[in-house]
Amino acid sequence: MFIVNLLKAYSRFAIFATGILLGIQVPSFVDQYAKRIDAHYQEVSFNISGFQKTANSLFGGDLEALITYYEDSNDTVFRSDSESIRLITNRYSRIETERLALGHNPLVVAVHVLFAADQEFFQETLDQYTYTVPLNSVAIEWGLALAIFSMLIIDLSYFGCKRFYKLVNRRKSGIFVN
Repeated sequence: MFIVNLLKAYSRFAIFATGILLGIQVPSFVDQYAKRIDAHYQEVSFNISGFQKTANSLFGGDLEALITYYEDSNDTVFRSDSESIRLITNRYSRIETERLALGHNPLVVAVHVLFAADQEFFQETLDQYTYTVPLNSVAIEWGLALAIFSMLIIDLSYFGCKRFYKLVNRRKSGIFVN
């Protein structure tokens, strides 16, 4: 029985430590994701700037009107370019939406990045993520929160399964407890 209790205690410590290590990665991952979004935003802003200047001078700033003009043109080059401009415009809109989502408080931003982030940029960040062990208060708070939460879930699940098992055994043996 001593060995079983010892294994339970050490497994709980291991789960707690894993929770801390995973939890301290959250602020770092969110930071790397935000930097990636910012870099893509700068790039797409530069790419769209020439078209925006044309739209400003000829179409009252309406990029959609410029794209429509290109699409309706008799010139195949203009029609072909309309697709490129639309791709750049759509990408700009996606990145701008993502930037707005990253402008909230840190908890909302973390939840957004972990559960509702743009999949292309999330995957890029994940593929190029560098694991760090930041020793700042935010990372420590996330680490402890995730560790405590994971231990709570595991303990409650264990307790629930144990109670359910006892209840099933009592019913099988004919002992009913109300």
